Amino acid sequence: MKFTPLGSFLIKATGSFFFIGYLPLIPGTFGSLAGIGLFYLFKTGNPGAYFLFTLCVIVLGLFSSGRMERLLGKKDPGCIVIDEVAGMLVSLSFMPLDLKIVFLGFLIFRILDTLKPYPAGRLQHLHGSVGVMADDLIAAIYTNIVLQVILKLAFSKTV
Repeated sequence: MKFTPLGSFLIKATGSFFFIGYLPLIPGTFGSLAGIGLFYLFKTGNPGAYFLFTLCVIVLGLFSSGRMERLLGKKDPGCIVIDEVAGMLVSLSFMPLDLKIVFLGFLIFRILDTLKPYPAGRLQHLHGSVGVMADDLIAAIYTNIVLQVILKLAFSKTV
């Protein structure tokens, strides 16, 4: 597949989340931090709007990450961070605007994204966009479940 210069630029801008992925150290962590920034920007009183925004980021990731792999000629290069951005948005879905919860979500997501618990490790080996995005989305779902349990336990002790 041949990309035009503009197409290449747009794919790189999207997949690297506005070139955050090209930062020299720990680009995945910076991508996760960008996801937290978006959480604070879009976490309003409207859960439907947050869901739609998160879905749009996931779709953009699915559209751009496989193309960026082909453009760079490398499987899941570190500069693709839209998967981490989407992962943080999913991790923090249905969470309150609480700094402790956000920090805990960030830590849990980064750990799970690194460890790749089943089936994330297997899904990462899939080709194209699904292989790039799936492991982060699985880690994000696990993170969200852990955070939900923590919140339930914290509120059950205060009652």
